Amino acid sequence: MKKLLALLTASAAAALLLAAAPTAAQAATTGTITGIGGKCIDAAAAKSDNGTAVQIYDCNGTNAQQVTIGDDQSIRILGKCLDIADRSTSNGAKVQLWDCTGSANQKWAFSNASDIVNPAADKCLDSTDQSSANGTRLQIYTCSGNANQKWTVHPGGNPPSNAGFPISEAQFNQLFPNRNATYSYQGLVNGAKKYPAFATTGDDATKKREIAAFLANVQHETGSLQYLRELNTANYPHYCDRSQSYGCPAGGDQYYGRGSLQLSWNYNYKAAGDSLGYDLLNNPDQVATNPTLAWGTGLWYWNTQSGGASTSSHNSMVQNRGFGETIRSINGGLECNGNGADSRNARINYYKNITSMLGVDPGGNLGC
Repeated sequence: MKKLLALLTASAAAALLLAAAPTAAQAATTGTITGIGGKCIDAAAAKSDNGTAVQIYDCNGTNAQQVTIGDDQSIRILGKCLDIADRSTSNGAKVQLWDCTGSANQKWAFSNASDIVNPAADKCLDSTDQSSANGTRLQIYTCSGNANQKWTVHPGGNPPSNAGFPISEAQFNQLFPNRNATYSYQGLVNGAKKYPAFATTGDDATKKREIAAFLANVQHETGSLQYLRELNTANYPHYCDRSQSYGCPAGGDQYYGRGSLQLSWNYNYKAAGDSLGYDLLNNPDQVATNPTLAWGTGLWYWNTQSGGASTSSHNSMVQNRGFGETIRSINGGLECNGNGADSRNARINYYKNITSMLGVDPGGNLGC
């Protein structure tokens, strides 16, 4: 908790700094802005009347989602400015469209942490209740670092298409209807781009088997994407290898499982952070609050680490070694060679379910 509070304080400080010196992202730009679930900032019902609700909605390329970011710190849709209702600075104050006046409640700054901050309130643009549902109203709220306050600007038009990714957003939503909002579909797609061979290698069947294998293991590790942190708190002090020269600067009980494949141990946080460009050794809880890292750390392990297997899980799937080898890589000591039959079989059943949804044969060598 102390680490999380420190992160929040740092976020607030960054917001104040950016209020004084907006980033280059605020130069006049036209395009779209996506947030949680890959949804676009949108003017409700495509209206431009004063008081029109600003919401998130499936990206559709309409003018109601074409945003102009002005060099005057304004964000405009359909010629009107994003405006905090009643000039409020309170948590939960709604964002609407209104005639542009240049007032403080229409000023927005973009942080390097992907927040959009109203400097006067020192609060972040926020998707209400951490929801990614169509029609979710936007508001301002104390900056938390959560996925519902993270935004991506796509200059020049619509966000990039996910065509060709071997599982669609609709299929993903069907698999994980009760997931934590941090585990967004767009976060998975974006995270996969760091590892361009992931789910793009081989024929269509191989690509589908790999995404199914990854998501089946993720489903088992996270309770169908409901959990960002390891549930067994008694294990928390067990993941600090003090023989490493860098030790455990965040605290000996801070390297427990987090994220899509429940990254654990100080040396894994160090290596994953170095690969992804984040200081996870000193700030490990970022994995449970940043959607890029919640997916990215799992993808890092999947594509680069072998664990108890002879090669990475990615290689096992594209070389047709079978799903069982991914279990060996992730948790082989506890679930292979006759151990942990219930857990092993649960992973296999998840895998079979996802391959069935994707219309592909699961292949052989499912156990380990």
